[in-house]
Amino acid sequence: MGLSVFGDAHYMKEALKEAEKAMEEGEVPVGAVVVCKNKIISRAHNQTERLTDPTAHAEMLAITAAFNNLGGKYLEDCTVYVTLEPCTMCAGAMFWARPGKIIYAARDEKRGYEKWGAGVLHPKTKVEYGIMESESSALLNAFFSALRDKRIH
Repeated sequence: MGLSVFGDAHYMKEALKEAEKAMEEGEVPVGAVVVCKNKIISRAHNQTERLTDPTAHAEMLAITAAFNNLGGKYLEDCTVYVTLEPCTMCAGAMFWARPGKIIYAARDEKRGYEKWGAGVLHPKTKVEYGIMESESSALLNAFFSALRDKRIH
């Protein structure tokens, strides 16, 4: 994929910026960016509330925009950076999109695809996690804490 002056942390920070936008809009704070040949070709954040669409997850929106940018349906030369472990829906979409790599920050113990075992992603897709995990988790925890406080009062 070539050398880049930017590392994984730089791109994950960009995904976190998207997650912060989601939080400002009252959405679950998840953000994603797709990088191809060391360039961000798409970015997105959760918009399920705004679009009244339960499929409008950050990953889904980001990979759709990446397809449009590249003019193709495969992301083999791309890396998807996402602030939270993809759910099974997003992992299934990424199975078909075939990104070269997926890097996510925080695990999702309740709804993450890994809960359902191997075979959800394309066998050629590499996966890494943990980059900026504490920052992503802090954002999610703040969001859900504020949501709980709102329900209590």
